[in-house]
Parts: sequence; structure tokens; C-alpha cells
Amino acid sequence: MGRDVFYITTPIFYANDVPHIGHAYNAVNTDFVARYHRLRGESVFHLTGTDEHGLKVARAAEAQGLTAQEWTDRLETSWREVWARLDIGYDDYIRTTEPRHYEAVGKLLTAVWENGRDDIYLGHYEGLYCVACEAYYTEADLLPGHLCPVHERPVEFFREDNYFFRLSAYVDRLLEHYEAHPSAVQPETRRNEVMSLIRGGLQDFSISRTTFAWGVPLPWDETHVAYVWFDALTNYITAAGYASDETRFKELWPANIHSIGKDILRFHAVYWPAMLMAAGVEPPAQVWAHGYLTVGGKKMSKTNLTGIHPFELVDHFGVDSYRYFWIRQIAWGSDGDFSWEAMVERHNADLANGLGNLASRVLAMLGSYFDGAVPAPEVEGAEGDLPGVTAEAAARYDAHVLAVELQAAVVAVWSIVDRLNGYLVEREPWKIAKAPDRRAEVASVLYAAAESLRILAVLIQPIMPSASERLWTQLGLPGSAAEQRVPEAVAWGKLAPGTVTHKGEALFPRLDA
Repeated sequence: MGRDVFYITTPIFYANDVPHIGHAYNAVNTDFVARYHRLRGESVFHLTGTDEHGLKVARAAEAQGLTAQEWTDRLETSWREVWARLDIGYDDYIRTTEPRHYEAVGKLLTAVWENGRDDIYLGHYEGLYCVACEAYYTEADLLPGHLCPVHERPVEFFREDNYFFRLSAYVDRLLEHYEAHPSAVQPETRRNEVMSLIRGGLQDFSISRTTFAWGVPLPWDETHVAYVWFDALTNYITAAGYASDETRFKELWPANIHSIGKDILRFHAVYWPAMLMAAGVEPPAQVWAHGYLTVGGKKMSKTNLTGIHPFELVDHFGVDSYRYFWIRQIAWGSDGDFSWEAMVERHNADLANGLGNLASRVLAMLGSYFDGAVPAPEVEGAEGDLPGVTAEAAARYDAHVLAVELQAAVVAVWSIVDRLNGYLVEREPWKIAKAPDRRAEVASVLYAAAESLRILAVLIQPIMPSASERLWTQLGLPGSAAEQRVPEAVAWGKLAPGTVTHKGEALFPRLDA
């Protein structure tokens, strides 16, 4: 694991168009994990960025009448704008066109070229190539009509001299690595795929191109530019300081989690560790591959024009509901289909009618019965099982996030919402408040309810940072929810009596379909 820092990465995304919700699906879930580790008091390094080289990017720029650099500069602004609006709290945004990255790619290539094992050699390649995938296919791989199996667009026939990486020499080392580190690829179904792929034998792969010039030149032959994998994958060690800061690199590498989509699993779990082994660098601790996000049963794709811009949803649902939906709706690791109706239903059921309504009711009663001030709990045992429920939920939440079981983590938090709703129905503070001699009981029940909301404000911070802070403010608490640290911050009884609350606007207004 990362020696001193929890280091988590998204893939770097192709800069051939603006982001769609498939990219944001990865970014939001990865950000959830990073934020939770910060909440635990850990040092965290969260990396994202854009892959700005290659034929696909060059062609996209040409179609816009721009140079490739002009095009990628323009798109960087679009990507950063989306991540800012989605509350993606990355620590570094890497672009493969940066000088620091050229240095790291050159250093990695040179280390492999000079390792004395002839792991890189010059060869000839010809085959059927999908520009959108940046990958070659055999006839058997293609759909009828010579169409790419992923993008359903015609492939092109390419012929050129390339340098190759001798992946075939790393079968045994990769098998030994994964047998010694069984959690290095997750979930288990993806690990099984990787092991099967390696055991079936590996083919050497092309690492350079001469048919275009938009890329990092090879250090020993500048007529070739690095093709995809020795360029794009190297971003993870570039940002960690591989070619620029040896001390920083020792603190950060290996990365704890590469968070990726399953479509690029082979490159991250087979190509990348072999490349690192060849250069004498330790492989990442874990590659976590999530499933496809589909619309109408088809994989989200800019190339197929099925991409939905995140702002189309954020403008209607708000950023908190947007983030909650993608973490809660789909089991991380499984495929999931998006629909507007499902998002409305999840928003109204869990947020508007669930947490939002709960907070509104408790704050309204505090305002009506105690002028907004949190009362002291005077009746022993009036809190019932809430201390145990919140403690148990927080423990399950922690275990699930550490295991990257993100949907289950949210379900654990929502068990507090469900129990607190049940507790209020059982205790009926709105009824007992009518009896003057039961004021102490009302105070104790509402203290327990407000304390449960305080704990919820802490626990939802990694999921919905903005809503967490709004709830924290409505509860009249000092500082911010983001400054809290678990498990100390979720211990029962931290809410000070006399704290002045403010009902404010609804956390999650109900939405019509």
C-alpha cells in the first residue's frame, strides 16, 4: 500500500470531447472513497486528469479547425468545470501534455529499454484498428460489417513499423504477483478474468506509432511517438514524482487504488504491472474495476453519441442528489442502467422523504418547543437504541468503504435515517409536547434526534459534501463537517445542549418526474 499516503486515482479521461455521466460516475465514486479516507484522518492524494495524446485527439482537434494543443487546452477548462460543480475534491489534475509527464515517460521507457532483457524491440505490425478504442482487433473480434465491438463503427486497416513490449515474457511474474496479492484486482470476478487472460498466454503489444506525431517521442528514436500505454498509464507515477521527486515518490507509490472501468482492465491489470516490473518499479496495490454505465442497455459513449452531460442532471436534481444516486443506485463493480425515472424515485424516496424530511421535522420541533436551542437530555434512557444503532452503522460504513463496497456503505448510513424515523414515530414528541409535565421527556427525545442528525451530517460528508455542510450549519455547529474525524466525531453525546439550530430551507426539495 502507499507507504505514508492513501493514493487513489481515476483513469485519465480522453480529451476528445466534453465529459459525460459515465466519466462522472467513476469520478464521483472515487471521490467518495478519497473523502472518506480523509474523514478517517488519513493523508490522501487523489489524482485525476486527461489523456491528451493520440490519433483520436488529433482528429477531434482537426475537425474543430484547431491544433491538438489548442483543442486540449480548451477541453481542460470544460473538464475542470464539471469536476468543480460535482464537488470532486482531487489533489492533482494531470495532463499528459505537461513537461513533467514527458520526463516521466522518457524515464520509464529508458529504464525498460536499458534493462538488459530486450523487453522492447522493433517489429512490424498490420491489422484492423479502431481509432476510438486505440486498439487493434482480429476479424473474429468484429461485429458484422467490420464494426468495432465497442463503438460499432468501422475499423481501419493500419500497417507500420512499431516498437513492441515483450509482454509474453511476463506471464510467470504476473501470475506470481497475483497469487501473492489476491486483492490486487477487484472485484473477484475481474480478478478471475485477469488470471484467465494471463494463463492463456500473452501477446507482445505495440508501444509506438509513426503514422502521427502527436505524442511523446521515444528517447532512442524520435521518429516514433509513444502509443497510449507507455504514455497514458505512466501518468500515475508522473504525479507521484517518479521523474521529479524521489522522496515524494517513496511516500506515494505504489498507489492504493486505481479506480477504472472494466473496459480498460486488461491494460491496467496486465500491461501496466508488467511495464513497471520491466522498469524495476513496484506494481500498484490494487486495481478496482467497476461495471459499465448504460443508457437503454448500451454502454455510455461519446463516440456513439449516447453521452449525457452531467449538467443536464445537476441542473434539475442538484449536486448532492446527483452524487447520492450514482453511489447508492448501482453496486460498484456491476453494470447499471441509467433512467431519469429511477433518479427521481431515488431522490424523492431517500432524500426528500427520507433524510430531508427527517431533518426538517426535528429542526421544526426544536424551533417550536425550545426556540431552536438544543435541550439537555434529562430522562435517562430516553434515547433508546439510537446510540447503539449509530455506532453500529458507523462501524459497518467504515468496513464497507475500506472494502470498496460503496453501495453497501450508503445503505449502512441510511439505517440511521430509517431507525431515527421509526424512533420519532414511536416516541411521538409532537404529542407529548402538549403535556406540560412531560417537557423533560420531549427534551430528551429531541436531543437524541438532533444528536443523530449531527452524526449523520458527519457520515454523509464524503457522499454529499454540500448537503452535509448545510445540515451542519442548520444544526448550529461550529466549524465544518469536513473538519470532523471519525470515529471520534460520531461518538454519542458530542452535541452541546444550548446549541442554537436554524431550520432553514429544505435540504432536498421534492421533485416531480
